[in-house]
Amino acid sequence: MQRDVKKYVPLSNRARSIILGTILGDGSLKIQTKYANANIQIRHSEKQKEYLLWKAQELSEIAGEKSVCVQKADGHSKLRKWRFSSRRMVALTELHHLTYKHNKLRIRRTWLNQMTPLSLAVWWCDDGSLIGYGGRKGVFCTDGFDKASVKILARYLGVVWNVRAIVAPVGRKRDGKQEQYWRLWIRSQEELKKFLRTILPYIPVQSMLQKTILLYKDSQLQQRWISEVIQLGHFSHSAVIAEYEKKRARWNCYR
Repeated sequence: MQRDVKKYVPLSNRARSIILGTILGDGSLKIQTKYANANIQIRHSEKQKEYLLWKAQELSEIAGEKSVCVQKADGHSKLRKWRFSSRRMVALTELHHLTYKHNKLRIRRTWLNQMTPLSLAVWWCDDGSLIGYGGRKGVFCTDGFDKASVKILARYLGVVWNVRAIVAPVGRKRDGKQEQYWRLWIRSQEELKKFLRTILPYIPVQSMLQKTILLYKDSQLQQRWISEVIQLGHFSHSAVIAEYEKKRARWNCYR
């Protein structure tokens, strides 16, 4: 376990932005029993190793000597997990008090308004997916939040970022029982493009480009979008084309 740091050391704006984004996705701030301060823990699958290591590097100011470790595959996946666990710090406790209640994430505009485009990019990389024909619709897998919380997130995207998203249920069987979850959907292609244009400059690693590449059968439309991805992002032409070709190969109708 990481030691408890009692001296106050403020978080950098960049670290704060990343943390605010990832607690909506695959990260969590926790104050564990016997400890006074919070730390952040993040887990990603083997396929997202590059992304986890990017987070670990970006959050090096709160990292300890053994903050990154590898966990064996559990019952939900055959792939091992990569994990980042920070030091316990007063600054993280402050952020925990802002975003959590009774050690559970509480969705409120008071802290959502502090998110940045980098926060949005991290949230999307954690829990966003392109779906639909050609991947021209989007969804945030907000399964851990209740309907009221997801509605707050939808309103936040609309008011702050001018991106229209809707809240709709999805059913899923778990342990033999049918359960209902609420997800955040971007069902308009133009709204999705608007959102992607906001986050493209902040997509952190090449493997996450797949979450920004829309597929078109029309070659001119395809080239226009690829050009936007290259212009707005910070990846080379060859890197974007490589990810595009990989994605197209996975979609039978675009081969």
